[in-house]
Amino acid sequence: MLKDSYIDYIREIRRYSPRTQDIYESVIDGFIEFSCPDGGSDEALKEALTPVMIRNYEVYLMDDRAEDPRTVNLHLSVLSGFCRYLIRKDIILSNPVRLVARPKTAKRIPVFYRDESMEEYFKNTEQDAGEENLEVLQAFGPSAGKDKTAIEMYRRRLSRMIISLLSNTGIRRSELVGLKVGSADLGRKVLKVLGKGDKMREIPLINSLCNEISLYLQSVDTMVGCQRSADDPLLVTEKGRKLYPVYVDRVIKSELGGIKSITGRKSPHVLRHTLATELLNNGTDLYSIKELLGHSSLAATQVYTHNSIEKLKNVYNNAHPRAKSGGNYGDSD
Repeated sequence: MLKDSYIDYIREIRRYSPRTQDIYESVIDGFIEFSCPDGGSDEALKEALTPVMIRNYEVYLMDDRAEDPRTVNLHLSVLSGFCRYLIRKDIILSNPVRLVARPKTAKRIPVFYRDESMEEYFKNTEQDAGEENLEVLQAFGPSAGKDKTAIEMYRRRLSRMIISLLSNTGIRRSELVGLKVGSADLGRKVLKVLGKGDKMREIPLINSLCNEISLYLQSVDTMVGCQRSADDPLLVTEKGRKLYPVYVDRVIKSELGGIKSITGRKSPHVLRHTLATELLNNGTDLYSIKELLGHSSLAATQVYTHNSIEKLKNVYNNAHPRAKSGGNYGDSD
């Protein structure tokens, strides 16, 4: 079937993630169900790929299913990619999705944490990442992995390590759990990250983070009772098991939940937004931030300029003489 062939293509050639594959398949199945009530044969699907039918599907998503504009645009983007694939295979002649107007979406300004909030967190957890903590942990010897106190000390260090890596490098959650021991090149002070599309990039590491990673790796050796290879997971539980996404989410909610000034959403992506916003506010150019975050296009990075513009507006309104005087220089009415 055409759909199955396309899903094979995005899996084997484009190397999309399993989650993305599921989303694409679900969208195409939804369109087939809507447009081909008598069955989803290849011929019926080809005939359904018209601007009129796709526009009807768009209206159905917005009116009957009450989907928000972003979700509707996602459906149209998936169908457009599917049509481009069919054109390359000489199955259809043109892309009907291009003739369908898309719903407008409100631009979302990325949420980020204030510098003071993150400084408070790192100050509160500084002892969990220090050498003294490691020395106490090593004193437990081979029994560290079975001692409740040692396990708790290790968990606190691991939690701090998760926050440190996310907030200092801006990597995605999936990239974090995919890190290996060999990913951290402490000699060169870089972190090698395998991102979307299996693209490898290197992220600079500040001295304090290099030191924290080194101490963390020593704590892992103590907990698991042996030294590990470069291909072993960088971040592991006290039993030496690789972390999983839900574990990371729980850590972030728990760790940042103790900071009173952080009242909004607590997630790996907000930490990513926070780093990007800080870099931009401190004069880093957009292209460098794009490379750091592993964005495929500059458009994805430009969203962070909204935060900087808002900050500029505040500075302007507080400092500009005419803004402070209501728009005049003391002119009398």
